[in-house]
Amino acid sequence: MKSIILSLITILMFSCQNTAQNKMSEKQNEVTNAKPVEVPMEEGLSKAYFASGCFWCVEAVYESVKGVKEVYNGYAGGHTKNPTYEASNTGRTGHAEAVEVIYDANEVSFETLVDVYFASQNPTQVNGQGPDNGSQYRSILFYQNDEQKQIIDTKKAALAKQLNAEIAAEVYPFQKFWMGEDYHQDYEKLHPENPYIQNVSIPRLNKFKRKMPSVLK
Repeated sequence: MKSIILSLITILMFSCQNTAQNKMSEKQNEVTNAKPVEVPMEEGLSKAYFASGCFWCVEAVYESVKGVKEVYNGYAGGHTKNPTYEASNTGRTGHAEAVEVIYDANEVSFETLVDVYFASQNPTQVNGQGPDNGSQYRSILFYQNDEQKQIIDTKKAALAKQLNAEIAAEVYPFQKFWMGEDYHQDYEKLHPENPYIQNVSIPRLNKFKRKMPSVLK
């Protein structure tokens, strides 16, 4: 009798887990199949959104690019409202650590920002960059209209052909950027002695700078 009860409990637990996972999957499919949201310009500046591993690293990369006026760290690509750093780290929100890049399109094009994106990462690493692993660190390029999607798809296909490998970055219609906590903003600038910054962020930034010196400030 005891073994039967244990078996029933186990079956129930698996059933609940599968139901929860299916619901999460359905919600995430709604995100990836949604109509993209186009963000209006503010004071003559445009906005673009990217996820590529730890946002501290990505923020530093884009802030080094001519025409980029500001970069904010946050979360995007998921189905959960008001995500936090702690919730994102569970991998259950659907969100990835992402950046909002505010730029002058007269100085730097969206196309160049996509080039920066691929030049500053390991494009074949799935669900992470460097030592950071998990769906919250996956690579995503967000498009706001058909023109941006075409640019992303073309460059992704060309890179796959060049490397003769599958490119891990996903392509999502942009929905919403959730601003990250204050202590995550300008993290590399404010914490240059942090071991992660010293051993991961700065080497990644310097590697990018060697690849694309012509776009640097």
